[in-house]
Amino acid sequence: MTEQNSCWSVWVDTGGTFTDCLAIAPSGEVRRAKVLSSSALRGRVTEVLEGGRYRVEGLAGLPKDLPVGFTCARLDESALAARVSGFDPNESELSIDGPLELKPGDAFELCSPDEAPILATRVALGVAANGSIPSFTLRLATTRGTNALLERRGSPPALFITRGFGDLLRIGTQQRPDLFALEIKKPAPLYAEAIEIEERLAADGSVLQHLDVEALDDSIKRLLHAGIESAAVALLHSHRNSTHERTLADRLRKRGFRYVCASSDLAEQIGILGRAQTAVVNAYLSPVIDAYLQNVASQAGPGLRTLHVMTSAGGLVQPKDYRAKDSLLSGPAGGVAGIASAGTKSGFTRLIGFDMGGTSTDVSRWDGDFEYIFEHDVGDAHLVAPALAIETVAAGGGSVCQFDGERLRVGPESTGASPGPACYGAGGPLSLTDVNLLLGRLNPAAFEIPIFPDDAQQRLEETLRALCERTGTTMSERELLEGFLAIANERMAEAIRRVSVRKGYDPRDHTLVAFGGAGAQHACGVAELLGITTILVPEDAGLLSAVGLGHAMIERFAERSVLAPLADIVESITTWLDDLAEEAMKALQCEGLVRDRIVIRRRIANVRFAGQDATLAIELDDPSDLQKDFERRYEALYGYRPESRPLEVVSLRLVVSERPRTEVQNATVPIAYMPKPAGSVGEVPTYRRSELRAGAQVIGPALIFEAHSATVVESGWTASIDAVRAIVLRREP
Repeated sequence: MTEQNSCWSVWVDTGGTFTDCLAIAPSGEVRRAKVLSSSALRGRVTEVLEGGRYRVEGLAGLPKDLPVGFTCARLDESALAARVSGFDPNESELSIDGPLELKPGDAFELCSPDEAPILATRVALGVAANGSIPSFTLRLATTRGTNALLERRGSPPALFITRGFGDLLRIGTQQRPDLFALEIKKPAPLYAEAIEIEERLAADGSVLQHLDVEALDDSIKRLLHAGIESAAVALLHSHRNSTHERTLADRLRKRGFRYVCASSDLAEQIGILGRAQTAVVNAYLSPVIDAYLQNVASQAGPGLRTLHVMTSAGGLVQPKDYRAKDSLLSGPAGGVAGIASAGTKSGFTRLIGFDMGGTSTDVSRWDGDFEYIFEHDVGDAHLVAPALAIETVAAGGGSVCQFDGERLRVGPESTGASPGPACYGAGGPLSLTDVNLLLGRLNPAAFEIPIFPDDAQQRLEETLRALCERTGTTMSERELLEGFLAIANERMAEAIRRVSVRKGYDPRDHTLVAFGGAGAQHACGVAELLGITTILVPEDAGLLSAVGLGHAMIERFAERSVLAPLADIVESITTWLDDLAEEAMKALQCEGLVRDRIVIRRRIANVRFAGQDATLAIELDDPSDLQKDFERRYEALYGYRPESRPLEVVSLRLVVSERPRTEVQNATVPIAYMPKPAGSVGEVPTYRRSELRAGAQVIGPALIFEAHSATVVESGWTASIDAVRAIVLRREP
């Protein structure tokens, strides 16, 4: 599975709370690591020694002196900090220099100066902070752009737009998110200032008013003097003629703008609103993404052979070709690649991915290949960019569970990596992780960081008191915990309905693939709400998004705007597709791929009835069958097939990639046996996944614990270990 036999292959997925890492040695050995996405490690003091030395727990597995140079701080007191001067794993001994004094029982955090992917790589490979990482290739998925967008921590660009359209992004579509709200609070635009440009193209791309770039020099100087380094360019009808946009973009670069994003380069399609929104988001995030990837590459050192980054569409590109607009679903896309590989190996072909992490839950559908969307929203931003069809709901292990004075709520607020759930010991609120811990559905010893059940219990008691004081309702601790669990499960089930039922697919015809740190804890409950009877929990389920990076492909999209009646252009479609394929193949050859290893993986036509605005993406085999294919898909989605009406082709897209790896199903049927429990939680037996060999049968209720996750086998379900060591849960009829 390594890309080069002489070096390590490292796959890293940085999520909102944890960063997951798999490292494959040249020998084939697999190593795993999970660190906080805040680039931190956590531990707890067990004994105070002399001279700034402490006996600690929670840092098992770290190599000698790995955290030397890190900053050490007590979790509940950030004012005082010290420098780590040594770490001896054999004696579990940590040495620090500075004014910080710790006592037995104190939880502490060691903060690395490196980005989380490099810290995770060092932990997995066993390389100290002052040591050089050996030769390795890195595949990376990151939420850096997503977090910067949601938290408004990007670099506001200047927007250059056709005169008369300066307020376009403020006006938007004029849709009201809350129809009955009396006070409308619109989010502030992402750009710093809109500059209206004297130019105009007709709808067919002909020039009505020529562009005068020299007239903009005073505005450009003023913007640069104000410290604005990014610019977004969106001119009317540039999807038909991009000359004005390209000329203006070249002028802005020559005058000193570091990041210039032209809408026609990012989204060559009709609709200035969508193109302008996409250009602004890309310009807003480009400095963030560029700085992040540069940091990762420089901190990796000379050992880094190649770096590829995951896009929202599930493909890999080099940093020089990576656009910020394509980064926002990077991590979840790795999970979709992971479920495809895991499902195939275990013999399942129709899959629903259920990725429950620390901050959110991502759900997706797989039926032989990726399902794409070409416009999507992230927070307040709308983008015209290819992405996998992934639904996200703010319900993860870190989702805050609270009584808001009127009702019980789970999310959308999240504890994130810091402070984290209450049981992390950093003063965080009650979260879903705490709920599962207090219900006995988690093993505290299996966590990568020290766990404080008493802190979770305290937050639970505070919530119970608040509920009683406000409503007079008396509820047992278990009733409250199970209530939070039920709320979370219903929210996640509704997200799955959005990728299945609402698109014409029956979830009961699919296998639910549960992964992420918390997915297998909630899988049975969510499946029962949907009528799903089979669940797959792959090996390395807690790290599956990182696993998916290893199965993702280097790819490119190519697009052509058409906007013509199907009847008029059906003979030209094949020629246009050939031209697009050549363009995309040349881009992949620039990455060093041999041409005979490159394949055209998808041909997609975006089609609509003449006179309509919305389009359907249709897989394109034979252009002469496009009318029938469109009508069949329309009927599956909307429940009826309208009388024959003329169609309009809006655009054509190709996906060109390296040849897909062949995933082979393991046909071996293991001999069934009933394993002995390793222990129990109350009357519920517990098992260690590492001790279950192929053929093991576990009848619910039961708990199966592993290093980075736990599987809850509810009553009425039976779990078995298949030939590739995945857990398959089936509901009894």
